[in-house]
Amino acid sequence: MAPGLHGLGRKHGRIGLLGGSFNPAHDGHLHVSKLALKHLKLDAVWWLVSPQNPLKPVDGMASFDARLATAKRAAKHPRVHASDFESRTNTRFTADTIAKLQMSFPTVDFVWLMGADNLIQLPRWQRWDEIAARVPIAVFGRPAYSVRAMVGKAAQRYAHHRVSPKAAGRLASCRPPAWAFFSIRLHSASATALRAAGKVASVPGGTEL
Repeated sequence: MAPGLHGLGRKHGRIGLLGGSFNPAHDGHLHVSKLALKHLKLDAVWWLVSPQNPLKPVDGMASFDARLATAKRAAKHPRVHASDFESRTNTRFTADTIAKLQMSFPTVDFVWLMGADNLIQLPRWQRWDEIAARVPIAVFGRPAYSVRAMVGKAAQRYAHHRVSPKAAGRLASCRPPAWAFFSIRLHSASATALRAAGKVASVPGGTEL
C-alpha cells in the first residue's frame, strides 16, 4: 500500500520517488535513498515497485508480489517505504504514476530519483517531457554511465534548468523543469549483478528472485 503521510507528521512533505522493477531490491537502492534523504532534505523516500517495466523483458522477471516482498525487506530505514501504488492504481508509465500521486497528495512536493543510466534512457520513456514538467528530478551518478548521461538528449534539453548540488536542498520546492546531478560514488550492488552471481533472495513459498 502507499505509505501515505502518516510518517511525516503533517499534511505537507517532501517525498523522493524511486521507481523500478526491484528485481531484486538491494543495498544499492537503499544507498541512493539515504543519499536523497540527506542531500535533498526529504521527509521520506517511496520505492514504487513496478508491476512490469515496459522497457524490460518479462523473461527473468520475478512476480510482483515477490519483488514487493524483497523491497519491503530491503527498505531498512524508518523513512524509506516500499509501495504497491502502481499495482493498485494500474499505472505502467511514470508520467501516469506521477499524475495520480500528485492528485492523491496535492500538498506534497515530489522529487523523482534516478540513476545516470536512466537519464540516458529517459527520452525512450512515454511522455518523458511531461515527467520533467511535473516533478524535479535528482540524478545520481553511476560508473560507466555518468559521462554519457551528461551529454545525452535529456541533459542537453534541460541544461539551463540544472540546479547546483550545493543548492539541491531546495530542489523539491523548485518549479519544474528542474534537476540536479550528484557525482557521488555509489554502492556497488546492482540487481543484474546479484542475479548473475546467483545471490537471490527467497520469499515464503520458495519463490526465488
